[in-house]
Amino acid sequence: MKHLILIASLVLVGCAQPVKPIYQWEGYQPALYQHMKSDGAEPGAQILALEAQLQKNEATGAVTPPGMRAHLAMLYSKTGDDVAARRLLEAERAKFPESTTYVDFLLKAKSSQGAMPPEVAASQSKI
Repeated sequence: MKHLILIASLVLVGCAQPVKPIYQWEGYQPALYQHMKSDGAEPGAQILALEAQLQKNEATGAVTPPGMRAHLAMLYSKTGDDVAARRLLEAERAKFPESTTYVDFLLKAKSSQGAMPPEVAASQSKI
């Protein structure tokens, strides 16, 4: 009888579904690694990769990880596209309310200086 219970337990455990991750990290981690490796020299390719990942996440219903939109906003800011940067920061704040204080700080620094101050950009690149 004990053997039957053990075998039944093993069968049930073997058939269990793997745990689905909360966030879809697929394109974000390689882009972040490339950004750090290149010292942020070429944001264009990273922007394309992250935008493609955002669209893929939206199409499949996957949840975009925290910080991905903020990182993309930093990249857009480096290219001078402050409208896209603001849009992404506001989306980050809407999706992750715990980021409100930091996003508000970035938006305030951006609006008062016209561009993201170097110390803010440097702190974001270390995230």
